[in-house]
Amino acid sequence: MQSGTTSPPGETYDKTVNTVATLQDQIVDMGEGIVRALPNMAIALVIIVITWLVAKFAVKIADKLIGKTEMRPSLKNLIDTLVRLAIWIVGFMIALTVVMPGLTPASMIAGLGIGAVAIGFAFQDIFENFLAGVLIMLREKMRIGDVIECDGITGKVEHITLRETYIRKLSGEVTLVPNSMLFKNPVEILTDETERRHEVLAGVSYDTDLDQAADVIRKAVESVDAVLTDKGIDVFACEFNSSSVDFRVRWWAGSKPRDMHESRDAVIRSIKRALDDAGIEIPFPYVTHTFKEAVPLAGQAKD
Repeated sequence: MQSGTTSPPGETYDKTVNTVATLQDQIVDMGEGIVRALPNMAIALVIIVITWLVAKFAVKIADKLIGKTEMRPSLKNLIDTLVRLAIWIVGFMIALTVVMPGLTPASMIAGLGIGAVAIGFAFQDIFENFLAGVLIMLREKMRIGDVIECDGITGKVEHITLRETYIRKLSGEVTLVPNSMLFKNPVEILTDETERRHEVLAGVSYDTDLDQAADVIRKAVESVDAVLTDKGIDVFACEFNSSSVDFRVRWWAGSKPRDMHESRDAVIRSIKRALDDAGIEIPFPYVTHTFKEAVPLAGQAKD
């Protein structure tokens, strides 16, 4: 015996026909809905185009107004971005209202508030970099063109966006650094001022008159054109090294990396020349070997 019941062939056929008919009706309704929505979609497209034109001209007007001020380039970029973003948000809201008449600005704002929580968790890093970019553009320090050092990266700030900062390394490569990294970590701005102090070590032998050596080194540094003598020159005896007494020589020059290398090169050359002229030895490391037993010398007579 067979358990259960089976539908008659005619009933099965009727169900299939009804399903196909329902799908056809739904497709027709969807097509009619799309046709009815075409005028509204065309109007929404026109609104998007108008929004693009308005945003473009609004940014130009903002640039002209800002151009009369001494505002920082990064802050100008932030204002341009906010103006463009505000216009696009308004334009999209109007376009959505035209396409879906039942959608009101209040319901859209409420929907954004509910969805913002989920979006915030999903795009946490993006929003973090965005907010960090806004704060970086607002703060006074770290302008475009500054040479900075952060987390092992040293280079020139070329461009600041709302998500990342373009840093051109001194060797020529460009590094895209997330704004959150520059906001969370200490940033050393090497060119915050046009002048910067540099230093180098200079060693003399132990039998040298240190007062004479310090005077010779000071005059040598003063003779370098790149050195800012009015800022002062320091010559400090700082260490008893293995084969020399070391002086720490400090002077002021330009703050750019190129200025540092050029002034250091000139200072070292001048100190070397002055010490040689004064007959003061710049020693190299001496090594003394001690042996427990006498070492036979070449050519020594054997017993």
